[in-house]
Amino acid sequence: MHGLGQKARQASTAMAAAETAEKNSALLAIAEALENDRPQLKQLNAQDLEAGRARGLDAAMLDRLELTDARIDAMIEGLRQVAALPDPVGTIDDMKYIPSGIQLGRMRVPLGVIGIIYESRPNVTVEAASLCLKSGNAVILRGGSESIHSNQAIARCIQAGLKATGLPVDAVQVVETTDRAAVGVLIAMPDYVDVIVPRGGKGLIERISKDARVPVIKHLDGICHVYLDDKADVDKAIRIADNAKTHRYGVCNAMETLLVHEAVAEIMLKPLADIYAAKDVELRGCPETRKILSGITAATEEDWSTEYLAPVLSVKVVKDMDEAIAHINHFGSHHTDAIVTEDFSRARRFLREVDSSSVMINASTRFADGFEYGLGAEIGISTDKIHARGPVGLEGLTSQKYVVFGDGHIRQ
Repeated sequence: MHGLGQKARQASTAMAAAETAEKNSALLAIAEALENDRPQLKQLNAQDLEAGRARGLDAAMLDRLELTDARIDAMIEGLRQVAALPDPVGTIDDMKYIPSGIQLGRMRVPLGVIGIIYESRPNVTVEAASLCLKSGNAVILRGGSESIHSNQAIARCIQAGLKATGLPVDAVQVVETTDRAAVGVLIAMPDYVDVIVPRGGKGLIERISKDARVPVIKHLDGICHVYLDDKADVDKAIRIADNAKTHRYGVCNAMETLLVHEAVAEIMLKPLADIYAAKDVELRGCPETRKILSGITAATEEDWSTEYLAPVLSVKVVKDMDEAIAHINHFGSHHTDAIVTEDFSRARRFLREVDSSSVMINASTRFADGFEYGLGAEIGISTDKIHARGPVGLEGLTSQKYVVFGDGHIRQ
């Protein structure tokens, strides 16, 4: 692991100096290598699938592990899309003259070496590598043991693309050992690794956050809320509350708790209950909710702080927006929260006071996604408050340094 770190650190210097055209050429060369090696990718992926079945992996895990032709096509298209994105490295913002006469600005620069730890899905190898390369970073990738053959095959395509364009092949390295001890070493190498990005279940992320000796970009839970205000348009409210929950269940930006103002609770909840029932969504409600919707399960204190990732929804009737905001800031996970209202002042107050990485007005929480935000792709979601927050794309994989332009200026 220290050897990987040393090579990544050396490669990161070359990547920071790489021109945009070089990085784009490498991404397109990787796409071509994936296309050319498609039969071998599928063959090695089949080995992982066979081993996974023998280990008793469930159907959902096997589905995430499989590399179909459509998923290989998506990886190739993703590389082309990242190549087409603007390069943030080297851009200078906020240039201004200071009273002393110097010009001051801030330049975007790569973070350096990024360690990414993820589970099951081999397409993450391509997504992560493409974003790190375009943003001028080197990356060490540690995928799950269940996808070892697939990840190594993809890594060979990536390194072939780098070699073809003259960029250092060590800019992308995949950890070849399945020994879990490698993760412990990777997250404790501050001399070689600048930031860790864990992508996986809550248990993995908690462990990484607890033991890491380098900064971590992460989110633990996606306990997302939608608050239906008494000034909401009813049709908008029902459409948003439906989509936020039922568009997809097992994703971090799905709504897990619905908050409804008491003045419109009956108007909103009855049609929504019919929609949820038709889609087999289990409702768990507060006492006021259960007065309106008889027969639903009583919500417990634990429900308010649970990320279900399933067709289950907690519902709470609140007396006003103050109670809604207090509930979100207490039980939420600082991921994504939305208000539905036609009152501009309330909407602006919700934006200011809800402490989350994405806060929305009259829109589904399902929009909290790098692609939907126009980032092209994302390396994950951050609920931290330092550096990157929300979906992390190319800009989130860079930092800023101050740059000063003078003409013989000296400090008096």
